[in-house]
Amino acid sequence: MFESAEPLREEFAQLEAALSDPATHADLARARKVGRRYAELTPIVKGLAEHARLTEDIAAARELAADDATFAAEADELEVRLAAVTERLTRLLAPRDPNDSADALVEIKSGEGGEESALFAGDLLKMYSRYAEARGWKVEVLDTQETDLGGYRSVTVAVKAPSVGEPDQMPYGVLKFEGGVHRVQRVPVTESQGRVHTSAAGVLVMPEVEETEVEINPDDLRIDVYRSSGPGGQGVNTTDSAVRITHLPSGIVVSMQNERSQLQNREQAMRMLRARLIALADEQAASSASAARKSQVRTVDRSERVRTYNYPENRISDHRIGFKAHNLDQVLNGELQPVITALQEADTAARLAAVGGPAD
Repeated sequence: MFESAEPLREEFAQLEAALSDPATHADLARARKVGRRYAELTPIVKGLAEHARLTEDIAAARELAADDATFAAEADELEVRLAAVTERLTRLLAPRDPNDSADALVEIKSGEGGEESALFAGDLLKMYSRYAEARGWKVEVLDTQETDLGGYRSVTVAVKAPSVGEPDQMPYGVLKFEGGVHRVQRVPVTESQGRVHTSAAGVLVMPEVEETEVEINPDDLRIDVYRSSGPGGQGVNTTDSAVRITHLPSGIVVSMQNERSQLQNREQAMRMLRARLIALADEQAASSASAARKSQVRTVDRSERVRTYNYPENRISDHRIGFKAHNLDQVLNGELQPVITALQEADTAARLAAVGGPAD
């Protein structure tokens, strides 16, 4: 059934050999890339080995059942285990986003709603930070543009796992479905009449990629420096340390001002630029590719309104999959796993359907 996976076994053996070679670890970027792919293939190779073993055991038990009926019952038990292994392997082998095993860059921007939207952006940052902390991930703040009331016009963070794991357990593979417009319905702190208002914030989630994975021509960059500023425009630095980088071919613009030195801000801006270029390439590939490729890149639409946070009813609603729960307070405190699990399951079903596999 899984004969087409044989090249993956061969690749796994090559990766295993590479990881035992000291030369691989002398190149940190290569070591991370090899380790990431090794972690992706490990559950597949183990599953293939278990599938082969169970198949052989079932055949042997069926043969022995002709002389001893107890082997027939054993064969039936093994068939149940084989069905579970087959389902898991089918899911693991379905086309998926090749960046799922990467760490993530998360950018949150205030939208409609003015100061209230900026405060909501801060709430989303706390939610993701607490969720990441619960999973043992590190959150690194790269850039912030704060408002006078403590909200954020924009905030960018890197979310990093302590080690490489299975794609469904890595920051980008988990958080990528958070991208889109998040809407909040509540009484703003700035509202004296106690009326419920609706405002929104946008979330952009991108895979963090190594410098060697994206080729950027220095001649394609326009780099401007300017003085950093804080809430209300008050200067937080007396030197021109903030950096704005424009990638001329794509028109992508990234700005960083949190670090005290121009060099550090430039390095952080380049991290963001690489991530945005990868995201742009994925979008372009998906727009002109087959249904299977589109499924691999993204299956749940993250370009429109994705979720509503209703404070009066303590309700969270994800509009893409019809998910609803009345535990908004807990979700905002970082208990985000149920909705993420539901989104991952919907994504898996869509990927399987795209290649004709079982959706259940």
